[in-house]
Amino acid sequence: MNTTQKVAKGGCFRGWEYAVRGDYHRKLDLNWAYAPTYLAKMRWVRKWLDMLPRGAAILDAGCGEGVLVDEYRAKGRRIEGLDLNYESETVRRGDILNMPYTDGAFDVVVLLDVIEHVGFTAQRTALKEIWRVLRPSGNLIISIPNLAHLNSRWTLLTAGRLDRTDSVVNHPGERPIRESVNMLLEAGFDIVERKGITLTVPWVHRRLICRHPARLRWLHDFLDRFAVPSLAMIVLYRCLRRE
Repeated sequence: MNTTQKVAKGGCFRGWEYAVRGDYHRKLDLNWAYAPTYLAKMRWVRKWLDMLPRGAAILDAGCGEGVLVDEYRAKGRRIEGLDLNYESETVRRGDILNMPYTDGAFDVVVLLDVIEHVGFTAQRTALKEIWRVLRPSGNLIISIPNLAHLNSRWTLLTAGRLDRTDSVVNHPGERPIRESVNMLLEAGFDIVERKGITLTVPWVHRRLICRHPARLRWLHDFLDRFAVPSLAMIVLYRCLRRE
């Protein structure tokens, strides 16, 4: 079975990696190399979501298993989940390039580790759709890999290659940070806050932390204090929809 195969379990759709790995965010393996980054990112996302008015209408677009959807519904929040490769009682199957919602339906859209999975042209379409379904001055919380993170700059200088967060096949839309900033501004969003996640210190990140993520999570989190967005592997943005 490969990661593009589609399966149905109990009448609910599973595709892409969910067909193979199951609910791998919900049942998080702390020895997954990306786990420290994922946990650090989610801490900030929850912090920003907790700041919202309780009645805010939230869409978690590309939500996967709906971890945040279930968590915040249990807290009494108005939140919906949408994903192309996953379907459940709380996650609706749908495409971020053509979302099944009316204009201005949401106060907040969350888009985490999604935009890099589509090409550059499709990214503009996705952000246009998010702008459409957001109310005036609505919030976008989005995480985007930074192709110009510290270790990527080092490997380009010393070995002539970039240190990508995934293969070009899986991440056809990966960009350096300046391009991501320009993309958000051109799509009609003002950036209110940025947070860098995972400082990729050469040798330390790939050879130590990624090989022993559970044991060295403390080291990841210590280095994260110095993860300025321009050098971080992932950048988390809080944006406002501009008129």
